Amino acid sequence: MLTRTRPLLAAALTLFGALAVLSAPAEAAEYKSEYKLSVVGSRPIPIAEGAYRWAELVTEKTRGRITVKVYPGSSLVGGDNTREFTGLRQGSIDLLVNSTINLSPTVKEANLFSLPFLFPDSKAFDAVAQGEPGKALFGILESKQVVPLAVGENGFRALSNSKKPVRTPDDLKGLKVRVVGSPIFNDIFTALGANPTQMTFADLQPALSTGAVDGQENPVSLFLAAKLYGLNQKHLTLWNYIADAGLFIANKEVWESWTPEDRALVREAAVQAAAEFTALSRQGLTAEDRSALTALASHGVQVVTTEQTDVEAFRKATRPVYEKWTQTVGADLVRKAEEAVAKSR
Repeated sequence: MLTRTRPLLAAALTLFGALAVLSAPAEAAEYKSEYKLSVVGSRPIPIAEGAYRWAELVTEKTRGRITVKVYPGSSLVGGDNTREFTGLRQGSIDLLVNSTINLSPTVKEANLFSLPFLFPDSKAFDAVAQGEPGKALFGILESKQVVPLAVGENGFRALSNSKKPVRTPDDLKGLKVRVVGSPIFNDIFTALGANPTQMTFADLQPALSTGAVDGQENPVSLFLAAKLYGLNQKHLTLWNYIADAGLFIANKEVWESWTPEDRALVREAAVQAAAEFTALSRQGLTAEDRSALTALASHGVQVVTTEQTDVEAFRKATRPVYEKWTQTVGADLVRKAEEAVAKSR
């Protein structure tokens, strides 16, 4: 009897062992020792700070099960930030914090955030980014086999130049302005009578120094961090013509390799980091906190505020661009955004 029982016991133990392996936590067998997070720009600009904060929070919330290393300056794609989304989809990048401007050549709907004068203020931006239009954009990204997790504000882009204050479209005529490599920016500044020149941010600084271009447009936080005031940029206009968005996105295959519990923690970390990065982007430019304006003045920058610009004249001059790019973005998505902005007022 004992002899017959031993083979049965051995078989049972073998089966139990196999089941134990199959039921082991996913992270023990499938998690990488380190995940690569790519971000455009470097500290101390807010979008880069948001990426580093996301990495910290992921490690903290998952108790070290997921470790993230940040690669700033789009270094995983040789500094070409327009290739980051492709790298994410192909798997050379695991996590990405990217601007909708840099995403727009690949995902045309992301141009929604570059439509001129769509957002009068941050309240309107939030209504779009956190409302139905933002959810629709997330759905579009999901169809491209990535997992969007959170969105934040990368700041309203201000216009600086070395020549004169800019308050009306006439003030822009003939100015050589560096713009990012997205066609809608060429259209906007051409419509305003300027001479737009596309170049990378790395090329911008020597171009400003030598006078190859007269000006540029970027968030105030970047203007201060990069010390552009030291490159003949003594006039700056706050005109709220575009509010850039920053997206927190995961590679789908990586996302699906994590347990549901860890996915929830990574998403929670992204939402928190996006909120903190948004607060940094807005710091010093609110009614309660004008410290950014004080900092600009201390560096000899003459600031034209939104209240001192002829926003309606700018909006009218760029309306044909708005209508043209509405067809590219999608009329239904633009309509949803306009409705969200109207409700925010």
